[in-house]
Amino acid sequence: MRFILRRLGFYLIAFWVSITLNFLLPRFMPGDPVSRMFARNQDRMQPEQIEQLRKLLGVDDRPLWEQYFGYLHNMLTGQMGVSMSRFPAPVTEVIGSQVGWTLLLGGTALVIAAVVGNLLGILAAWRRGGAVDSALPPLLIFIGSFPYFWLAMGALYLFGVTLGWFPIRHAFSDTIVPGFSWEFISDVGMHLVLPALTIVLVSIGGWMLGMRNTMIATNAEDYITMAEAKGLRPGRIMFRYAARNAMLPSVTAFGMSLGFVVGGALLTEVVFAYPGVGYQLLAAVQGLDYPLMQGLFLTITAAVLLANFLVDILYVRLDPRVRSN
Repeated sequence: MRFILRRLGFYLIAFWVSITLNFLLPRFMPGDPVSRMFARNQDRMQPEQIEQLRKLLGVDDRPLWEQYFGYLHNMLTGQMGVSMSRFPAPVTEVIGSQVGWTLLLGGTALVIAAVVGNLLGILAAWRRGGAVDSALPPLLIFIGSFPYFWLAMGALYLFGVTLGWFPIRHAFSDTIVPGFSWEFISDVGMHLVLPALTIVLVSIGGWMLGMRNTMIATNAEDYITMAEAKGLRPGRIMFRYAARNAMLPSVTAFGMSLGFVVGGALLTEVVFAYPGVGYQLLAAVQGLDYPLMQGLFLTITAAVLLANFLVDILYVRLDPRVRSN
């Protein structure tokens, strides 16, 4: 319990720092979102309306510290403000309509890459020098050296435009009504294949290589030799003894990878016009949408910190040695 409370305190401090940076960074950017909105609506906004809009968005002439405490109060009360680029929609409503698609795309790709990559790494290390160990690591690392968007554009052109096997844009067809129907679910799955496949191809090599190297070191431990001397089945030794102990670094990597779900999928979402948080974040930056940028950054940060906190708790369960630290 002391370990968990210490980690919780650390993450609360990190969350406060992220909130502070989340407040400061957009204000250090050049330009003014209200001025940009005024430029788009010339002769249709009165001076008093502009001043009210500045107060609403928290970019008025108040001192920076006063804006900061007002921002903290709004965050603690769940008021993220109104989006500038999708005015007058609240920020929470905009994020809520997009975050599900990002979790579907990034989460699906992350789980597939982590599970398949770790399994390949276990097999490669257990049969070191075999076909899997000799051919797959260099091939997957070579594929992983390409950027997300490059593979995304290649897959889009080959399988979407040329062959026509998969849809080329959006998360579902415009002709299908969203709902819990097999037609809608299958259509979402077809739209998910290409963007998720590009992310999996880029990241699976890292998972395999990391697990392979850890498994090789674990296979040299004395308890593996003891298990083999007892005559245990190779499959049981591989998964129950070697892989279980070699999995700890992968658990940490999985928690940290959650933070790159949005960043890694951003360009992929742009290529496929996938309506996720990454695509919305790009639009918010281009439109100097302070409230939406802050809401998106805060959501991403909170998700990353929560994921890593849960990984720390899981570590206590998987590795009892952590409890004494």
